[in-house]
Amino acid sequence: MATKAPNPIDRHVGSRVRMRRMMLGLSQEKLGDALGLTFQQVQKYEKGTNRIGASRLQQISLILQVPVAFFFEGAPAEAAPGGEFVEAPSPAYVTDFLATSDGLALTRAFMRIASPKLRRRIVDLVEEIAETKP
Repeated sequence: MATKAPNPIDRHVGSRVRMRRMMLGLSQEKLGDALGLTFQQVQKYEKGTNRIGASRLQQISLILQVPVAFFFEGAPAEAAPGGEFVEAPSPAYVTDFLATSDGLALTRAFMRIASPKLRRRIVDLVEEIAETKP
């Protein structure tokens, strides 16, 4: 029996739950406890393998201290006339990056740098490194 791939919107919402949970420093277990669920169920939500119902999403938004709309920012748009999903204006790679522990750590550290000039120089340096080929 073939397994069904998660819906792109369910995956996106799950990744936003993961990103926000990590931003707050909550473990899957802590979020699960607050929801009355196991950490395995939280994992399934975050991967998009299990859909999050409306009332559960409202509960998650209260625990993670964001509006429900936060979970849909940058989500794939409604199906286009040809039945294809169209990406929303926000690039998915940004959300994917911020949902990783490295992305979150880098963002937190970067935002602690008080000097705008120094932050700009760091961005320039990273762009230069990215352009060089090994």
